[in-house]
Parts: sequence; C-alpha cells; structure tokens
Amino acid sequence: MSSLSAPSRLVSAFVPRKRRGAELFLLVLALIIGVGAYALVGLGRDGVIPTDIFEYGGGLVVLAIVCHVVVRLVAPYADPVILPAVVALNGLGLAMIRRLDLASNTSFASQQLVWGALSIAVFVATLLVVRDHRRLQAYTYTMGFVGVVLLMLPLVPGLGVNINGARIWIRLGGLSFQPGEIAKLCLAIFFAGYLVLKRDALALAGKRFLGIDLPRGRDLGPILAMWLISLGVLVFQRDLGSSLLFFGLFVVLLYVATERPSWLFVGGALFAGGAYFGYLAFGHVQARVDGWLHPFENRDSFGQIIDGQYSLAFGGILGRGLGEGSPYLTPFAYSDFIGTSLGEELGLTGLMAIIVVYGLIVERGLRTSLVCRDSFGKLLAVGLSVAFALQVFVVLGGVTKLIPLTGLTTPFLSYGGSSLIANWIMVALLLRVSDHARRPPPDLTPTASDDETAVVKMR
Repeated sequence: MSSLSAPSRLVSAFVPRKRRGAELFLLVLALIIGVGAYALVGLGRDGVIPTDIFEYGGGLVVLAIVCHVVVRLVAPYADPVILPAVVALNGLGLAMIRRLDLASNTSFASQQLVWGALSIAVFVATLLVVRDHRRLQAYTYTMGFVGVVLLMLPLVPGLGVNINGARIWIRLGGLSFQPGEIAKLCLAIFFAGYLVLKRDALALAGKRFLGIDLPRGRDLGPILAMWLISLGVLVFQRDLGSSLLFFGLFVVLLYVATERPSWLFVGGALFAGGAYFGYLAFGHVQARVDGWLHPFENRDSFGQIIDGQYSLAFGGILGRGLGEGSPYLTPFAYSDFIGTSLGEELGLTGLMAIIVVYGLIVERGLRTSLVCRDSFGKLLAVGLSVAFALQVFVVLGGVTKLIPLTGLTTPFLSYGGSSLIANWIMVALLLRVSDHARRPPPDLTPTASDDETAVVKMR
C-alpha cells in the first residue's frame, strides 16, 4: 500500500513554478522598449535625448514595478507574459503620443501618463478586491444590468454628447468618459455567468439543415436579444465598432460554451442580415461603407482615411524612424489612427510586431482558459481574450482599410482614460483567473496519521 501511495505523494509534492523572475526579466525588456522609444523620438526629431526622459522613464518604471510587486504578493502563480506585454504596448503608445505632442504643441502624453497611474491604481484595487474570480459569478445578472445601463447612458439628454458623429460619450463637469468601455467588461462577466447556467439547454440540437444541427427555436431568445441590443447600439449611438464587438463576443462565447458550430452559423447569418439592414436604412452606415470602398472619390468626407493610407504608404516596410515621419498630418493620429502613426514611423514590420504582442496577450488568455479548472473561469478568460482580439481587429482593420472604419480605440496604445482603465481591469481579471488556474491543487493524499485514524475507527 505504501509503494502505491509513494508516486501519488511525489506528484502531489510537485509545485508549479511561479515564474515571477521571468516576469521581472520580461518587464525590464518591456521598459527598455518603452523608454527607448521615448528617447528615439527626441533623437529623431531634435537630435538630442529629451530632457524629461528621467521623469517619463521614472514614472513608467515605478508603475511597472508596482504592478509586478502586487502580482508577486497577491497572484504569485499568474501568467508571467501578460503584464510585460501590456507594459510594452503602454510604453510605445506613450512615446508615440509624446511624438505627436511635439509636432502639435499639445500635452496629451502627460495626461495619458496620469491616466496610466490611475489605471494602475484600479488594476491593483481589482487584484486586491477580487481574490477569487468565481465570486463574480454571483453577480451575473447584476453585471448584465449594469452593462446595459452603461450602454444607454450616452442616450440620456444632457449627459451624452456627440463626438465625431458617434454618441458614445458622457460628460460630467469637465471630464468626458466612454461608458461602453466599462460595459464591455460587465457584459463579458455576464455572458460567462449566463452561459455556465444555460449551456446545457443551449447545446441541444434542433432541426438539421445542410448538414448543420441548428439550435431549437425556443433557445434562440438569448442570441436574438443580443442581436437587437447590438442593432440598437448601431442605430442610436452610431457606433459600428461596439456593435460588432458586443455581438461577436457573445457568439464566440456561445460557441465555446456549447461546442456547437451551429451557433457560429446562426450568429454569422444574423450579423450579415443586421449589417445589410443597417446599410440600407441608415446614412451613417452607408458613409462608413463608402469610405471603405471609395475613399479617394470624396476627400472632404473621407480625408482622414486617405491621410491614414498615405501615412502607411510613406512608412513602407521599415518605417521612417521614430520622430522622423509626419503622422501628425492625419486627424486624430493620437487616438483612432494611432495605428497608422506607428505604421508610418515603425513601418509594416513594426506594426506587425505590435500585432504579435497583442497575439501573445490573447494566446496567453486562451491558454489560461484551457488549464482553468472551473467553467466560469474558462468562459471568463475566453471572453476577456476575445474582447481584446476583436477590438484590435476592428480598429487596425479599419485604419488599414481591411474593413469599414469603426470608432473604437486601440487597447493600451491610443490616448483615452476610459479605454485605458477598462483594459487594465480586464488584465487584472485575466491575471486573477490565471493565478487560480496555475496554482497547485490542494493535497488530498492521506497521511500516515490519517491512515492510522481510519484503522482505529474501523475497529
């Protein structure tokens, strides 16, 4: 009996590596990229290293170290790649925003650094408060309600404001905020919790059509409701990007939860039908499609898209070099079109490297989902990862003219406080799920004293 229990005791004694040292090493590389990019901006534009590099670099280093220390203390088994990848993207975004500030005499970079500090504070608070991601499942319907309310806030008279043709902002005092960014997070939690409860019913097959097992008619309610909400966002807020993000997120999670490809077929058909209806019925959707297909026919309306294409063409394969291009000629180069700004100065090669970094974040999130031991954590990790993937796709796809232009921001790169805060909260939740997934399971192997106690009880 002792010989049989010895291997199991050896297995239970194995403790997975925490990999915090690897995370620290990768963080140093990420900081070198961010601070080095800031230095190259000054060298490329003025021929000297910026005098405020110690303030900028010091602030970025302090924020990164705070994140690392908190993760080391409260989430020691968290994934070691996600945080360095996010810090590298944040550093590159700050450097590019500073480069645009020097050309236009603005101060967006300093404001973004303040928003970054606030985002880190919220990141730390999330890790400290959410010690077990499974407790969020108890707030499934609360999160759904909060998410819908946040989506509707920009439609409230006197509170919502129309910026660049989209009504997705609210203004409180002198501050503007995009509640849809927080709604994205709330809806991801709601979708995960809801599908854990309902996936057995939703997985049942209905009629078979063209070799595909379609869902039962009674189970179509959730996806139809999400389709109508997405159409409402498209119609009333004129926000094509958020509409695609929310509906796509729900369809992907529905497929992962039920493992039935028929939901992808139904979701794709509903999306195609909704997109076609939106194009026929609403002028702002037609304008987006015209700008996608024929931007050079009307520079007055689509000058931003044209300038973005010229910016990418001017950058070529290797780019002009940080500080040596003209990305400031493109309107909103620091927010919606920061992808073309980076493409001009870093080239196609640099832009592809940035996409690879985003791919690493998504891959590590999906890997976390695979090793997670609870269903809610699996779906939550998938939802957060897919939200990042969809947002990057619709933003960079829009500015490169792969798809119609949307109004979303590029995560961690673009200027904007609401986006930065929401994305850092999502990173905190991903790290919390990965910490739980990579922790060693509790040792349930009976000890010698337990065996003796059991023998005595049997006697």
